Amino acid sequence: MEEKKFALLIDSDNISASYIKLILDELAKYGTVTYKRIYGDWTRSNAAKWKDVLLANSINPVQQYSYTSGKNATDSAMIIDAMDILYSGHVSGFCLASSDSDFTRLAMRLRESGMYVIGMGERKTPEPFRSACEKFVLLDLLSNVESSQPNAPSAKSAAEDALTPISEIEQAIMRIISDNGDDGASMDIGELGSRLSKMYPTFDVRNYGYTKFSKFLEAAEF
Repeated sequence: MEEKKFALLIDSDNISASYIKLILDELAKYGTVTYKRIYGDWTRSNAAKWKDVLLANSINPVQQYSYTSGKNATDSAMIIDAMDILYSGHVSGFCLASSDSDFTRLAMRLRESGMYVIGMGERKTPEPFRSACEKFVLLDLLSNVESSQPNAPSAKSAAEDALTPISEIEQAIMRIISDNGDDGASMDIGELGSRLSKMYPTFDVRNYGYTKFSKFLEAAEF
């Protein structure tokens, strides 16, 4: 099977440079990143942290001046580039790294064209944008869970902070298994996880303190 090719588009106004390794590592699980672009006004002092990591990670910075106060020109530039890349036919998926709900319609449009769309942002990201993506990664939560710092939250606190309550996830799993049982067919763990992810784009067992879906199932209360 041919590996998926992704375009990574980063909104520097809404994503911290500290997440870059996590973003690239996560995206590598889905395919090869052929476009790596980041959008922002690089004349601003707050862009300095991003400048330090662009060269090391081969990310192409796209300069976008703020022509009018209160208007986000960065969003427009990123959306225009996304459509240009879409029509080039060179990729099979997109990763939109932002916590801005303005990209909701873009995610929907890309999926309408058959693209696999992964969103990456923080827990403050509005629900419409998260739901518009096929998969949404909560960078701040995942970063805390994987952190080795002394103040990193435990698995229990990570679960409490997760977007969807464990009880709701467990009920969804029971419904999926029950519905599949009515068809008289067996279901493997991979298929179960796939259906669950389609129902909850932000679902990730690591958010609940587990490294594998099988471990999550073993600890679930059914």
